[in-house]
Amino acid sequence: MSHHNLVKQKLDEQLKYLVTQACRYQPGSPQRQKLLTQIIRLTSNKLWRESTPYYQDALQQTWLYFCRNICEGLTGQTYDPTYGTVITWLNAYLKRRLQDFYLNQNLEQAITIPLRIRQSISDGIVQTIDPVDNLPATPQAPPILEDLEIWAKTDSEGELRRTCIKERPDVNCQVLILKRLPPEVSWKELSEDFGLSIPTLSSFYQRHCLPRLRKFAELEGFL
Repeated sequence: MSHHNLVKQKLDEQLKYLVTQACRYQPGSPQRQKLLTQIIRLTSNKLWRESTPYYQDALQQTWLYFCRNICEGLTGQTYDPTYGTVITWLNAYLKRRLQDFYLNQNLEQAITIPLRIRQSISDGIVQTIDPVDNLPATPQAPPILEDLEIWAKTDSEGELRRTCIKERPDVNCQVLILKRLPPEVSWKELSEDFGLSIPTLSSFYQRHCLPRLRKFAELEGFL
């Protein structure tokens, strides 16, 4: 076995041991926190890296996911060593989050850029979106916002209304999607209106509303 593989194997065994030890202690106990911090230190420079503007956010979400699911599986599947090493498990989650950020950014651009073009037209300000002058003029932007609004309000299958936060039918995907379309209501304001924390609302929106919004945008050819 090569030196590199030997080092990797030793690290994987060390991490496995630390996870077993950490999970013996109560959640939130100083002993567990100390062991989890040790695992984070050992794994952080082994994780997937890329220089995208949202990498740090995705990494933060990954560490949060790690702390919540390494022993108890509070927000996802509990870590199962039979499926792979801690590093493999964390990398799979991190890559999924990066893909989400990438798709969400595309979706946001598909919504906001046409909006900016139309705003600049209606304000009578001619903004050159592309510096290459000899390109044909930008055609009228697709009215994606109106389409999204009609789709969310109509909710023909009732799926958006049905998808709600547990025991809060008033806080559903239909309501949140409409509130978050530009000009969007801030999470702070929504948190005060619904009496729910910003992370609760935001993670529900990320997990349940955005995928539906994205699916519609893809079907309509906006993405």
